[in-house]
Amino acid sequence: MAKKKLDFEGSMARLEEIVGLLERGDAPLEEAMKLFEEGAKLLRECTAQLDEAEQKVTLLTQGQDGQIQEELFQGAD
Repeated sequence: MAKKKLDFEGSMARLEEIVGLLERGDAPLEEAMKLFEEGAKLLRECTAQLDEAEQKVTLLTQGQDGQIQEELFQGAD
């Protein structure tokens, strides 16, 4: 049975759970390695999702010359 892919929030929650389990240090070595591998995979997936979201937050604006230019969204400070 294939595992259902978690959304970003679910992945982060599972990653936090894995970190907690590893920090306790009571898992046998083989289980700890599996948890570490799962955590590393989740971290890569979350990083990719964040990178994709950052790219989507690019605004298109019209410059003084009338040409469209990309401008990174700075957000409200």
